[in-house]
Amino acid sequence: MSIRVLIADDQELVRTGLRMILDAQPGIDVIGEARDGREAVTLARELNPDVCLFDIRMPEVNGIEATRALAGPGVQSPMPVVVITTFDLDEYVHDALKAGARGFLLKDAGPELLSQAIHAAANGEALIAPNVAVRLLAAFADKPTGQQAAQPIEPLTAREEEVLLTVARGLTNAEIADELHISLSTVKTHLAALMGKLGARNRVEIAMWAYETKRITS
Repeated sequence: MSIRVLIADDQELVRTGLRMILDAQPGIDVIGEARDGREAVTLARELNPDVCLFDIRMPEVNGIEATRALAGPGVQSPMPVVVITTFDLDEYVHDALKAGARGFLLKDAGPELLSQAIHAAANGEALIAPNVAVRLLAAFADKPTGQQAAQPIEPLTAREEEVLLTVARGLTNAEIADELHISLSTVKTHLAALMGKLGARNRVEIAMWAYETKRITS
């Protein structure tokens, strides 16, 4: 079945471009467009898309608040949200991820990367490409947040520490399995254990925790 996507961006030209790119990808259908965050939240609750693709800077309600409303802490059935931004201008990526975004892209991302991000979000994963996500996470890792990173419920095992670092570097499950010489099912087991111990809802939050605790800095 096709992945049903809702797009939200205040620029019509951007929305049109994103729709054209996504509709041209096999297995992806754009089912709606929103001009601001408020409309995006309303449409998402009406249409129940498989993935939401939100710009950060939007009028009425910005992408961060829209993400928090649909995927933030306390939301019983969080929707997969991918945010798109301009790296040189936006300083809100860290807040968007904290609000529950499952991944993010730069606005100059090509069709292949955009498709990968949509598929990853729909599959319960997140696009953390080394040339995009890690650079952004690293940029915000040293920003003061006023809070200490939460300590794990139980100490991480040596193998979990290894998996943690591969997630933070942007590796997919298959790449992690290949690098650590373990099976895909074992990778998924370790990821589930990490989410449980760290109180993380997805691999983006696992990666953020790795940066916040200075386990990886570049």
